Amino acid sequence: MTGYFLRRLLLIIPTFIGITLIVFLVMHFVPGGPIERQIMRYKMAAMTEGGATGGTAGLGTEIPPEALEELKRFYGFDKPVHIRYITWLWNVMRLDLGTSYVYQDPVWDVIKSRFPISIFIGLTGFLLSYLVCVPLGVLKAVHHGSKFDFLSSFIVFLGYSIPGWALGTALLVLFGGGSFWDVFPLGGFRPTNWEFLGFFQKISAQIQHMFLPVLCYMIGSFATLTILMKNSLMENLGQDYVRTAFAKGLDEHRVIFKHALRNSLIPIATGLGHVFSLILAGSFLIEKVFNIDGMGYLGYTSILQRDYPVALGILVISSLLMLIGNILSDVIYVMVDPRIRFR
Repeated sequence: MTGYFLRRLLLIIPTFIGITLIVFLVMHFVPGGPIERQIMRYKMAAMTEGGATGGTAGLGTEIPPEALEELKRFYGFDKPVHIRYITWLWNVMRLDLGTSYVYQDPVWDVIKSRFPISIFIGLTGFLLSYLVCVPLGVLKAVHHGSKFDFLSSFIVFLGYSIPGWALGTALLVLFGGGSFWDVFPLGGFRPTNWEFLGFFQKISAQIQHMFLPVLCYMIGSFATLTILMKNSLMENLGQDYVRTAFAKGLDEHRVIFKHALRNSLIPIATGLGHVFSLILAGSFLIEKVFNIDGMGYLGYTSILQRDYPVALGILVISSLLMLIGNILSDVIYVMVDPRIRFR
């Protein structure tokens, strides 16, 4: 088993290189990169100056060749793409993610400032998903075929079919500030007067700001976790050891919650390995809809602004967390189910 996990750890290296190489190439060949954006700014400034002085300068103004070469050297585009990738990868190995084109700060500092927001939202959504979906799956399994089972399945799959960002937009229209039901604010992580609020006022304000975003985070996992819990419990209820327990005269409640439920939680427990990637990665569109300045929104804006160092820095963190999470899921699987042996 030790050899299996060592091979999995070693496989992280080529997988990580493959992920980052593909994204690096795509990002550096799409139009509208940092050099093109600087050229457009130069032409717009020339047009504005020409309009102010009555001149004819405009979008046709060409940037001097020496300035263009200096821009290429500044952004590193004076070297072939494979050299740029090797240089970037070497810097990443030295824990240097580069400097943001937009913020002019180290990428790590830019990303690190968003960690608390993403951790708060991600951890809250993750915990609530398990706290709601596991009991709901148990109830659906116990009452399989009942009206409650059909109604809850309809609601769960209806929510699963709606993207989180689309649901967020609809909820803001219905319940956001200025709507008919003005219950929740239009967005933001916290109110602007946060420092002046009392302890209980802060709790109330935080719940108001986070209720809709967290709900949108959770909606996608409702169907997966709930149906997985239900099917796992129903499968265990049909096993021989459960029938033997009933034949011995054990109470139904004890058989379900002490014997069958413990084995049914094994597939659910394996998902805990991805908790770090789920917490830190954030959601690009959900954070955009609710104007929450977390990791997801930072990734969204960095892609639009062609801030390659920040976008690649987020990719490094999220991909490593995903790869490590896969291995951690296998470790948890072995821990909760001693019958499993990886070879």
